[in-house]
Amino acid sequence: MCGIAGILDMKGQRQIDRDALMRMTDALAHRGPDGEGFFIEDGIGLGHRRLAIIDLAGGTQPFATHSGTTVLSFNGEIYNYADLRQSLGQRSIALRTQSDTEALAELWEMDGSGALPQLTGMFAFAAWNKQTRTLTLVRDRLGEKPLYYAVTDDGFLLFASELPALIASGLLTPEISATAVKDYFAYGYVPDPGTIYSGVYKLPPATSLTVKAPAEAIPAPVPYWQVQMRDTHQGDIRKASEELLDLLDSAVRSQMVADVPLGAFLSGGVDSSGIVSAMALQSDTAIRTTTIGFSEGSHDERDYARQMSSIYGTQHTEEVATLDVTSLIPRIAAIYGEPFADTSTLPTYLVCQKTRQQVTVALSGDGGDELFAGYRRYPFYLKEERVRGLMPHALRQPLFSTLARLYPALDDAPRPLRLKSGFRSLSETTAESYFRAVTINRPEDVQSMLHGDFMNATADHHSVQHVEKLMDKADTDDPLLAAQYVDLNTWLPGRMLTKVDRASMAHSLEVRPPLLDHRLVEWASKLPPQHKLEGHEGKLVLKRALEKRVPRDILYRPKQGFGLPVADWLRAEQNNPLQLLASSNRWRTSGMFDVSRVETMISEHKKSQRNLSQELWSLIMFEAFLSTETRTVSG
Repeated sequence: MCGIAGILDMKGQRQIDRDALMRMTDALAHRGPDGEGFFIEDGIGLGHRRLAIIDLAGGTQPFATHSGTTVLSFNGEIYNYADLRQSLGQRSIALRTQSDTEALAELWEMDGSGALPQLTGMFAFAAWNKQTRTLTLVRDRLGEKPLYYAVTDDGFLLFASELPALIASGLLTPEISATAVKDYFAYGYVPDPGTIYSGVYKLPPATSLTVKAPAEAIPAPVPYWQVQMRDTHQGDIRKASEELLDLLDSAVRSQMVADVPLGAFLSGGVDSSGIVSAMALQSDTAIRTTTIGFSEGSHDERDYARQMSSIYGTQHTEEVATLDVTSLIPRIAAIYGEPFADTSTLPTYLVCQKTRQQVTVALSGDGGDELFAGYRRYPFYLKEERVRGLMPHALRQPLFSTLARLYPALDDAPRPLRLKSGFRSLSETTAESYFRAVTINRPEDVQSMLHGDFMNATADHHSVQHVEKLMDKADTDDPLLAAQYVDLNTWLPGRMLTKVDRASMAHSLEVRPPLLDHRLVEWASKLPPQHKLEGHEGKLVLKRALEKRVPRDILYRPKQGFGLPVADWLRAEQNNPLQLLASSNRWRTSGMFDVSRVETMISEHKKSQRNLSQELWSLIMFEAFLSTETRTVSG
């Protein structure tokens, strides 16, 4: 696990600014504290920061192939590198190290993009061919590892593992994108391929981008893999659960390879319990597990984690932490490099901090909710879909929009009484409804928060389009499969994997999610909906598969997330995060917000007239981002 950066002259072979490249790698030092390296020649510069995991002595980068033709800067892990090394040996390639880096470099030189289907792992890499003067950037299938890029005004392509590294180069003058701001306040993050800055992009998952210098412009990224949600699995749920267990064990086994201490997160939930059980059954030594509890939150799962630890004899570490919210917010904003409003970043950051004290690599249960329909929103969305199917949109829209307008906003009431949002959702199309389900702020609240002039300037941009395009691309009539497809392409890479990558790498911790092994993902994508969701019971096939390994009271208890008391924080007399808004004028003077309306929202929330915690939290995190960088606004 590492950080990569680079500069390519798209106009010719001008000298590369070494100081700029070093500033970029310095900004990635947390991703790779074990060493740095550079490859620089006319027209190209590659930088690398290393977190040594495999072949501690031999994996130094940037790495040149035995012929010297290809130079690689690589972030991630290739889990099947031993098989690739054996295959390369059969092709008369004499390998000099035991590293996955060398296996990837030599395979890329021989097969080019044909190497990608052969890889099992998580990765983002840059491969430079000296002979053809071609640079190729590649990101893994599910988007586990990040890669950002931009082109400067004078024709240099910059790329790096994190957005702040691009800014650190000093070669860009980025401007905040107005449409990205709109997307952020909808989703809580900026979906791929956009970023908060105009002209700065994320390379989408499962794509490559190839530039042959000199070049007039950056070509469009080219997909090399795509999951398709298809109900084609042959067999009942019993057979499926047996197949899943084999796939899970195989994925876990492949990801337990490391030359440094390795362990796992153990939250006491279904996914992490399943991963730990698979690890323990395939290990000759006790697995190291880490659980962290919090003095704040709606629940504490440490008892369930202890139960799993006792069953499998893990070396278990447990700690109770207090969330010092006001001091964590600026730190979190700096780590993510662009506004990010997922409140669970705070406990995730602290979990990774504690885990890094025990191990360098940790396996996680990420991906289970997306693959096996574990999110609570799925059954509610399916019920709404059934209602939508009972009457045409021309009748449904006016009926339910009227009900939504008349029904009071009971934000703090029990879910069955919060019908206003449900009525509004029933008045909308399928894509609009699911957009509402995955956004952190209701579209009408976003519109009221943002200044009228700002909204008018972005009138042609509708954040729902991200969901609409993916719903069309999903190419399925089943609403659950379509929703999962959307999540695998937006929510998973943009929110969940980004959250874990930045929080873990801030502490130089590598996190591996076995459930996102692409072979397991491809298999899960073929499951019929009824194998995943029955009533309100999600992850059905996964739970069936784990019944012999995990106690039923863990598998079938109600799903819990970490319920942070954000509404209470924003009503507190002391250490209220709203102080960050009161003490700064950046958000007020940005021209983006209806200041009077926001002040009213703050007042309404403090007086408990409405629960506007999510809307205000997203503004707090945006202000924290503005405090790390001062930028102008562009369309």
